[in-house]
Amino acid sequence: MALLSAVSSLLPFSYGATRLSSKASLASTTSGFNLSSLRNSPRNPLRLYVSRAIADNGGYTEVSEIETPPPRTYTWPDNKRPRVCILGGGFGGLYTALRLESLVWPDDKKPQVVLVDQAERFVFKPMLYELLSGEVDVWEIAPRFSDLLTNTGIQFLRDRVKTLLPCDGLGVNGYESSVTGGTVLLESGFNIEYDWLVLALGAEPKLDLVPGAMEFALPFYTLNDAIRVNEKLSKLERRNFKNGSAIKVAVVGCGYGGVELAATISERLQDRGTVQAINVSKSILTSAPDGNREAAMKVLASRKVELLLGYLVRCIKRATDSEEEDGEGGYMLELEPTEKGVESQVIEADMVLWTVGTKPLLTELEQPSGGPSVLPLNVRGQAETDETLRVKGHPRIFALGDSSSLRDSNGKLLPTTAQVAFQEADFTGWNIWAAINNRPLLPFRFQNLGEMMTLGRYDAAISPSFIEGLTLDGPVGHAARKLAYLIRLPTDEHRFKVGVSWFAKSAVESVALLQSNLAKVFSSS
Repeated sequence: MALLSAVSSLLPFSYGATRLSSKASLASTTSGFNLSSLRNSPRNPLRLYVSRAIADNGGYTEVSEIETPPPRTYTWPDNKRPRVCILGGGFGGLYTALRLESLVWPDDKKPQVVLVDQAERFVFKPMLYELLSGEVDVWEIAPRFSDLLTNTGIQFLRDRVKTLLPCDGLGVNGYESSVTGGTVLLESGFNIEYDWLVLALGAEPKLDLVPGAMEFALPFYTLNDAIRVNEKLSKLERRNFKNGSAIKVAVVGCGYGGVELAATISERLQDRGTVQAINVSKSILTSAPDGNREAAMKVLASRKVELLLGYLVRCIKRATDSEEEDGEGGYMLELEPTEKGVESQVIEADMVLWTVGTKPLLTELEQPSGGPSVLPLNVRGQAETDETLRVKGHPRIFALGDSSSLRDSNGKLLPTTAQVAFQEADFTGWNIWAAINNRPLLPFRFQNLGEMMTLGRYDAAISPSFIEGLTLDGPVGHAARKLAYLIRLPTDEHRFKVGVSWFAKSAVESVALLQSNLAKVFSSS
């Protein structure tokens, strides 16, 4: 236990007014003890693992224990100003924090804000595909929270949420008699008392829908997923260069994620491999504007992407019982048709990419005393909210993005897209301001600005909602999409750095293209 005390003293749990940029990795070696690394991922919650080496007749026996540090309470810099805890650093959480920072506050009411996320980087997910094409660098679309929040009053804590203990479930005005809005318990044993809570925990891929998907399919949802897919592709490309074997990629799902992946990878592989895209529906992009769907069909056909429409994936398994020398083997996908009279299919693939289904991370939280959820959740595990984005029955808790089940004026659930989360963050920040200043809260109204998708390094499709029937595709759509996302990046400083980087890259590519064209002209003459 002496070691645990020493380790806990190294963790920056008490820092007064000093900014926290916690690193969720720690290694230490002490005589008689080995401290393993702290793992921090959706599948490996943050835990402290200690192994004690015990002498036994001249040898050693490893006895492993799991210890949790004693609870510690986050120390807010000011005991008088409101305390806002934001869980999740995606579009909903980070942009809510930045919105709160940008508003004008009375000196005694400007809230203290702490942002909690399990990763050290914010990820601009709509541009993860550009990592596969080599069009962007990691720092451009996945900056560190510590860098983004340097010139703000927002504190960042890298940790995972374990349990929520709200104290405001007393009716619409019940929180007025509460000393605190509640407490958040983190995996590290850290406790945060708050006055206002924002739930923006996001979601994770749902890989348990089909046997074998969890073991053999690769999701494409996070930065780590994109890096893993890129490394796998690079390994397959090296194998192709060595023995000339064609690379076979199967993409499950033909929504935006599946189609963008299929278009990007097929462009990267060119004639070195094939891409097959599988969808349960008889068409792709079933909810997309016609212009986007037509542009996508044109690009996929030109790159010889095989569409297997009207099929369910029954299971995924290894193609052979033994793995290859590099530890990677091929896979077989059994496909079942959705229509009678159509034969089943079995296809082989070197890599299977999964883009179907997500589940909100709210469902992963432990409940106090193992009882039912302390929040009202729908069947998908999203918090039920009113039109001001407050969780029903909990006036001091707001939920947005994947954590919210807000409905539009027609009673239809809003899609869990970056565009929706971005707009919800703006309203959430304003409504927290209004609640603290005793002003009326605004009802959220989603404004669909249109839909965008990438189709390759120099290709994209945009269908703006304010001009019916208009679709920008090809290089024009690509430039417009990139400009729109540049504007959406967090903080002016980061936008400026990324803008300069993209401009420099475009200039270099233009010069290279000009030189190539001139060389062709001179060689032909």
